Amino acid sequence: MTQKLSLTERLSYGFGDFGYSLAYNMAGAFLLYYYTNVAKLPAAAVGTIFLAARLLDAVIDILVGIAVDKTRSRWGRTRPYFLFTAVPYAVVVVLLFNVPDGSETMRLIYAFLTFKALGILMSLGSIPYTALLPMMTLDTGERLKLSGMRSIGTSVSVILGTAATMPLVGLFGGGDEQRGFLATATLFAGLSLVALFMLFRNCRERFDDNASPRFAVLPAIGQMLRNRAWGVCFGFTLLYFVRFGTMISLTAFFAVEVLGRPWMISILLPAISGMLLLAAFIAPPILARTGLRKGCLGAILISIALFALLPLTEASPPAFIAVYLAASVATSVTITGIFTMAAEAVDYHEAEFGTRNEGLLSSGISLATKIGMAVGTAAIAYSLGLAGYVPGGVTETARETIRWSYYGWPIVLLALQAGVILLWPTVRRPAATLATA
Repeated sequence: MTQKLSLTERLSYGFGDFGYSLAYNMAGAFLLYYYTNVAKLPAAAVGTIFLAARLLDAVIDILVGIAVDKTRSRWGRTRPYFLFTAVPYAVVVVLLFNVPDGSETMRLIYAFLTFKALGILMSLGSIPYTALLPMMTLDTGERLKLSGMRSIGTSVSVILGTAATMPLVGLFGGGDEQRGFLATATLFAGLSLVALFMLFRNCRERFDDNASPRFAVLPAIGQMLRNRAWGVCFGFTLLYFVRFGTMISLTAFFAVEVLGRPWMISILLPAISGMLLLAAFIAPPILARTGLRKGCLGAILISIALFALLPLTEASPPAFIAVYLAASVATSVTITGIFTMAAEAVDYHEAEFGTRNEGLLSSGISLATKIGMAVGTAAIAYSLGLAGYVPGGVTETARETIRWSYYGWPIVLLALQAGVILLWPTVRRPAATLATA
């Protein structure tokens, strides 16, 4: 049984990604800069913070996914998490950009604890959020529409979290970047809070397999690892966000040190995934016509060609921006595919093993997202450290490291994504039970 979703419900589902991604994208784009240039923490130590915090998510995300599958409440299985984590998430976002004075060791510990807290709260919200989609509808067309709305939420959050951050820091800080970052984080935390309450209020779970909340954890994890659709989605997502992490953390350095045009930060950063706003409208009909495998593969091949062209346009900002925007649109098509693959993997799981385990499967996709971001960001931090990057005294070695990291890594990672998507299976449609409201 399939039910068409209302516009309010689809919009509210998109608000969910906006709520979780706004502050997260601000952190992804500027936390490395904030830690090294404002809080004056060493780049290599910051890279270790990013990597260690995200590796701990391997355990935390799985535990959250299991908790979602075991949750039964008057609000359903996923919605309690939106309600009870919204305020703590907003508070931690503010604390993240408020590193206090003190010894370097104390400030590094504070940075690690607040960054880790952000990751935990992100897990407690984003995993139920991903698990909610296959519970809302069984129809692939409706799922593509929801994924498109989620892509819109993501793109708006990226535009605000990247393009608007530094102008707001300047506006609120008046030359004091510490005060400016804190005020901007407070504003974004408030917007996230409103969006998450909209998600809780307007979205409902409709479909369930009526499975018992009591199940053996290790066999369930084993089934997840044998789920081919989930494995492809995990690998594809991991590579996407490794690339995303490298690009979003390196762009400010690239615009300043390589291009010599700081003004391009506010164009290039939103373009990394800000073009999701356009792709959110074109991706659903494209992927519905071509299928997930062919559509994503075509988008990736176009992206590789455009990234290979970029170094040739370095001397011309209009040409560089035009090629970059085109590449961003192409790569953004694949993120709509990821959201839909995550939902389709639940159907594949039920067809293969008789249970849906939305929470557990979603936790794996969340883990791929965060480990990918961590690996990408840490790799850039370590590269800057090894190249001897020092603010205000950048060597030619550091500059060349920034340049070729910006071009080379995206091409390598996109090529790996192309290989992974070729393994996407045909998803069988199991019978599902309409959950009682």
